[in-house]
Amino acid sequence: MEYLDFEQPIKELEEQLQRTKELEKETEVDMGKTIREIEKKLVSTKKDIQKNLTPWQRVQLSRHPQRPYTLAYIEAITEGNFLELHGDRTVKDDKAMVGGWGMVNGQSIMFIGQQKGVNTKMRQFRNFGMPNPEGYRKALRLMKMAEKFNKPIVTFIDTPGAFPGLEAEERGQGEAIAHNLYVMSMLKVPVICIIIGEGASGGALGIAIGDKVLMLENTWYSVISPESCSSILWRSWDYKEQAASALKLTAEDMYSNKLIDGIIKEPLGGAHTNPEEMFVMVKDEILKHLGKLKGVEADKLINRRITKFSKMGYYKE
Repeated sequence: MEYLDFEQPIKELEEQLQRTKELEKETEVDMGKTIREIEKKLVSTKKDIQKNLTPWQRVQLSRHPQRPYTLAYIEAITEGNFLELHGDRTVKDDKAMVGGWGMVNGQSIMFIGQQKGVNTKMRQFRNFGMPNPEGYRKALRLMKMAEKFNKPIVTFIDTPGAFPGLEAEERGQGEAIAHNLYVMSMLKVPVICIIIGEGASGGALGIAIGDKVLMLENTWYSVISPESCSSILWRSWDYKEQAASALKLTAEDMYSNKLIDGIIKEPLGGAHTNPEEMFVMVKDEILKHLGKLKGVEADKLINRRITKFSKMGYYKE
């Protein structure tokens, strides 16, 4: 397990717990009382840290290298029956954007999401979770396929942003994302969007127009990353913590500003500490919301969706 700077007290207690258990095994002396005391203190420490997390610390948790990514959620939720589909039928298959059919409790669902790599080689292969225009066009193709067969759509958002390279701009990055926003607002099937890690800028928004937009507890969603905001405003990354607070990018901030529809709690310590429990919680949320949306007529779905997003940022002088 890798530990972030603010998680050092947890690391020390877990190491102490491990040493105590090993000592009990070696000496065959009952140390149950000591183990229970350490476990109790460990839970208390985790709760204290979780309760006092700053926005920047939540950003760090959202980027934890052991945090589960899109394909891990899909494989767990569909119990291994996921059928991945490839290509945008124009340029190529963007490895940073994945999608395909999966069966959940007897129901076919189209899953789409950004995928990061679990090691250096895979991060390069997945372009660090930053899709090119063909990634968004692949996502759009799969959404239209789901609509054709009247199946719901679930998207997982986890990206530091759409790829900013010259070739991406030449192939119409902005147009691809904008077209997705338009089409998603008009889809005739239920759409559930879940931010499972980083939700940066238009790269996240390009697959995040849905009937229900949810965020995991330790994720962020903003027009810009704290580092980029800091570099623009202060010409330095040194103010990223201040920028994270000012951007109001946490799940709690987004929910209080009525920009998302709900927050999914994470296991104590974060999703990376107990991925299996996290998968079950996300699956339950998907099924709960799909159950509520299933009987809603297409016209009503579209009107609700458009109304919801039209109200965001609206004000009177």
